Amino acid sequence: MNQLEALKRHTTVVADTGDVDAIREFAPQDATTNPSLILKASQQPGYAGLVDEALAAAKGSDEAERLESFLDHLFVVFGREILGVIPGRVSTEVDARLSFDRTATVERARRLIGMYEAVGIPRERVLIKIASTWEGIQAAGELEQESIHCNLTLLFSFAQAVACAEAGVTLISPFVGRIYDYWKQARRVDDIDLDEDPGVASVKKIYEYYKKFGHRTQVMGASFRKTGQVARLCGCDLLTVSPDLLAELRSTPGDLPRRLDPEQAANSHHPELHLDEPFFRWLHNSDEMAVAKLGEGIRLFDRDARKLEAFAREKLRA
Repeated sequence: MNQLEALKRHTTVVADTGDVDAIREFAPQDATTNPSLILKASQQPGYAGLVDEALAAAKGSDEAERLESFLDHLFVVFGREILGVIPGRVSTEVDARLSFDRTATVERARRLIGMYEAVGIPRERVLIKIASTWEGIQAAGELEQESIHCNLTLLFSFAQAVACAEAGVTLISPFVGRIYDYWKQARRVDDIDLDEDPGVASVKKIYEYYKKFGHRTQVMGASFRKTGQVARLCGCDLLTVSPDLLAELRSTPGDLPRRLDPEQAANSHHPELHLDEPFFRWLHNSDEMAVAKLGEGIRLFDRDARKLEAFAREKLRA
């Protein structure tokens, strides 16, 4: 047995990539995408046909409308191809510029789901990926009422996790690696021991809280920097892992003990919280790391989206 096989015994493994061939190679249950991953895949010659398909489908009265249409179609055609090689779900991201606009987020999510359904993909196989701002969480709660399932990303604080659970979202993605990055820099160290890794500890706390109080929201650890972090979260509902780390896990022989267990989590000691908007904002903003990383994450997602937009603009003009 290798460590990837061992991990799959306790956790749903998700591939964090837009590369359909890599997804096929590692046989995950689900896959997650973002503009950076879609851009990287779109630039590979093997996916030129998908780019051309999205170009042909782009509609609009001016360049701005055609650009937006092309990008939406690009996400959907890649999502469709990914769903052709996995049994589960694909996550498709809403524009980061909408992170503080509940109404626009809901409208964009509905449009993406409509496009998926138009190519024969049922909404149950798609997760709409939304930043975990207060507005994003409320948009997700509204979408869940329409059976449009959501993956709340850029999650760094316990307040974000609690609010997502209370909104009834399908899945959250706590960012292990980016929390680790922040504290490594803050402590001015080259590494943090796995027993003290704050990113790992964050996911463990959220997992225990959800299981203790019976929240249906799933926890999917994300943004890993090393396989040790993945191993320490064996037993988490889901873990989304890059192809490089999946390959390292597969090449490493041995078993992985289950670290997160719902029965043990049910006996954990966490007080129950209920968050309205003022309490959420106070609790989230009390976490300096979470405030810094959420803002940075939105800016980075937007930067990557603009790179993809520049690529799309060149294709449209050509």
